[in-house]
Amino acid sequence: MTRVLAAVALAAVALAAFPAIACDKEATKVTVAELSSLKKAKAVAVLDANDRENRAKMGIIPGAILLTGFEDYSLSQLPKSKSTKLVFYCANTMCTASEAAAQRAIAAGYTDVATLPVGIKGWAEAGMPVDHLGKS
Repeated sequence: MTRVLAAVALAAVALAAFPAIACDKEATKVTVAELSSLKKAKAVAVLDANDRENRAKMGIIPGAILLTGFEDYSLSQLPKSKSTKLVFYCANTMCTASEAAAQRAIAAGYTDVATLPVGIKGWAEAGMPVDHLGKS
C-alpha cells in the first residue's frame, strides 16, 4: 500500500511539473472544395478513418492513408513532420471516427489538423473521384 501511495504521489508531482498536453484544441473543418484544392497543390495528407467494410462499400479518396483504426492507429501512419496539414475523413456527417482520429493526432502534437465533415459520402456526392477497393 505504501508503494502504491508513493507511486501516486510521484505521478502527481510529475503531472504538476509537466502538464499533460491539452486536447481541448479541436480540428478545423474543411469543405470538399477546400480539400480538393489542397490535394491539387499536394499540400495535405488525407487520412481515411473508416473501417474496411465502409471502405469496400463507399470507396476512398484517392491517395488517402488508410488508418488501421480511428482511435488506436499507430502514430507511425502519420507524416513525420508535425506541421503537415492533416485532413481526416470518415463515412458521412453522422460518423464521428474522423473527429476521434483527428484528436489523436492533435494529442500527439500535430499542429494543422482538420476533418472533412461530409466524409466520403459528401466527397462522392460532389462528383469528386473515388477509388473502389472492392469487397474484402
